[in-house]
Parts: sequence; C-alpha cells; structure tokens
Amino acid sequence: MTIPIFHAIGFVRSPYVRRIDAPHQPTVVEGLETGAVAEAWIDLDPALPPEAWCDLAGFERIWLIFVFHKSEGWKPKVKPPRGKGKRSVFATRSPHRPNALGLSAVELLAVEDHRLHVRGVDLLDGTPVLDIKPYVPYSDAFPHAKAGWIDEVDALTGLCFAPGPRKPR
Repeated sequence: MTIPIFHAIGFVRSPYVRRIDAPHQPTVVEGLETGAVAEAWIDLDPALPPEAWCDLAGFERIWLIFVFHKSEGWKPKVKPPRGKGKRSVFATRSPHRPNALGLSAVELLAVEDHRLHVRGVDLLDGTPVLDIKPYVPYSDAFPHAKAGWIDEVDALTGLCFAPGPRKPR
C-alpha cells in the first residue's frame, strides 16, 4: 500500500510558544496566565486558491487536523493529566503518538484572505495544519457517548475537570 505524503496547508499563529504554556484541552484554561480561551490565526499556504476555504464563512466551528510538531517520540502507555496511573496512548489525547497527529474543534471567528481567525486553541505557535474540515453538529456531536476511563474519573473529580498547565520545573 502506498501512503501519501502530507504537506502543511497552513500554520497556527497562537500565543502559546512553549508546551508548558498551553492548556491540556482548548477550553480548560484554569491556571493559565490569562485565564481566557485563546484566540489564534491559521495562516494558509499562499499557494492555496481562495476557492479552497471561501465556503467556510457561516460555520461556527471547524476541525483542525494538525501535527504535534514538538512531540518527542511515543510510548504505548502514557500518564494523562487526569486520573491516576498510565493509560494506553490510543485511549488518551497525548501528543506523544505513533504518528503525532492531533484533532481540535475550534471556533471560527472570521474568514479572511489566506487567514482564519479562531478561538479555543491549545496549539503551539507554528503548529503545522494538515487539513481543515467543517464541524457539522448533527454528525459530529454525540453528547451521550460513553468515554471509558474518563467517565470513571469524572465520577470521582467532577464532570469535565482537568488541571491547568503544569508549572515549569
């Protein structure tokens, strides 16, 4: 099987420069310096024609498929920021994955010439974006879906609890 070679279609311009600065999840901002959900820009490749994104206007959210470009290797078990002990990497959102790919649903604030203004990112400045897809509520939202070990943690610590970023050592 031939695996295609991927190229970045754009790059994130965010306030987060170091991994320690970014929240563990886009909307979990407790403990951050600003305490606010971050805004950012997606600078699209100048070679892309405007026809590639012109119909995004009107979507409230988009999916960003990106590369965890600062990830350094991976292990089959990782320690997530919630709960105790290690979990299998595919049952977490760890950036340390075999293919270092990430997926985030962000709020789309504006569509401009070769730029998208977004809010609710946990991505570092310079993160390569491989693809953008519209968030479609009727097919992308499953509010009653079970979340495995995360449901168990929620029962102990409270729904949707997540720690803020770790402090530098």
